[in-house]
Amino acid sequence: MLQEPKFLSAGQFLLTTLVVKLAAMAALATMLARYRRFRHILIFEQRNWPDRLVFALGLAVPFTMGVAARILLNYSAVDLTLEGALLAGLIAGPYTGAIVGLSLSLPALAAAEYGAPFFAVGCGFFGGGIREACPKESIWNFSPFVIFSVPRYVWRMFRDMQVNWQVILLLAPIGLEFIRQMVGARYPLRLFHLSSPDPALTLLVYLATILTVSTPIKIWNNARIEHRLHEQEKLLLAAKVEALKSQINPHFLFNTLASVSSLIRSQPETARTVIQKLSGLLRKLMQNQEQFVTLREELAAIDEYLDIEVIRFGSRLTVRKSIAPDTLDVIVPSLLLQPLVENCIKHGFARKVGPGTITIRSRREDNLAVIEIEDDGLGISDERLPHALSSGIGLSNVNERLRVLYGAPGRLTLTGLPGQGACARVQIPLALAEERVSA
Repeated sequence: MLQEPKFLSAGQFLLTTLVVKLAAMAALATMLARYRRFRHILIFEQRNWPDRLVFALGLAVPFTMGVAARILLNYSAVDLTLEGALLAGLIAGPYTGAIVGLSLSLPALAAAEYGAPFFAVGCGFFGGGIREACPKESIWNFSPFVIFSVPRYVWRMFRDMQVNWQVILLLAPIGLEFIRQMVGARYPLRLFHLSSPDPALTLLVYLATILTVSTPIKIWNNARIEHRLHEQEKLLLAAKVEALKSQINPHFLFNTLASVSSLIRSQPETARTVIQKLSGLLRKLMQNQEQFVTLREELAAIDEYLDIEVIRFGSRLTVRKSIAPDTLDVIVPSLLLQPLVENCIKHGFARKVGPGTITIRSRREDNLAVIEIEDDGLGISDERLPHALSSGIGLSNVNERLRVLYGAPGRLTLTGLPGQGACARVQIPLALAEERVSA
């Protein structure tokens, strides 16, 4: 028995359209993120033209089909003209945004909506302009939840008199939607738009535009973080193997056991301490499964290694620390500092005649945690300095882990002069440090 059809009111129909529109964008973003080539394009900011064309094609085809479905089937929920062009510009630049905008406006142009190409291409260029002007990580940090932080961002922007890019990114879809509403109201047959005489529903239209732009960025950023964590796991494994190898190589064990042998008769308690520290160090290296630890925990692991080295070298080796208390709880990648300390002893101090000092410092600088490991050993020549981060396994591993985890803000720099020692400086962005752990 057939039931009577149930029809929605105009307001209910608009609300349903907005929900389906958001769901369609989220589903499309999720499907695209599953393709390896597309995910590769998302991960690396430096893209060549083939990558940009693949990205443009991945967005242009479904978005163009959505506009065609709206025209042929009168199904308005899949018309993502503004969102698709703006999104392409934000992620891949102005020209990619313009290509996507032009592509998805062609069905509308065929239906005599002559304002569609100008508006869509303009959205693509506008998104690309924002991308060129703002830090790339600010775009990836743009999410649907930014709405709840608007008062705090606005207050901070006026207090510091600095541009807050989250506010700019939020205003971008609002401004473009406003232009579409104004032009569409004046020329209803020349530019498609969703509208309602109800102010509350109009507000929901603006809200849906914001969410439809920010949701795929959030989905794709999660895919990027997932990839980076996967790379981090591989690099951490390599770091563990390298750290373990450097700790238990025959030379290190021979010297440590020789020191123990010489201490057994004269200083049995000291010999006992060395054995305990060696045992604890090896046990930690074998059992440690954490990807991230606090700086306090990382320094504790370094202390056990340095305690053995101090006993081995005696009064020749001095270790100094200048650790800012507000950095002790900063989250750092596990086993990040050990290769740097080992590098100081191996290259800066072991072959030096006379005493030497290793200094470990940490402090906060703006939004960065800065950790420095410095020695007054043999230093590094000007010819070797440019290649130091790529030639050694330990240093290159640390540098690559920082790059994968934190992008451009996270870095390892090495400075030094022949005969005057060297300094390894690690920069960790505090905001990204918390984000990587919670991701």
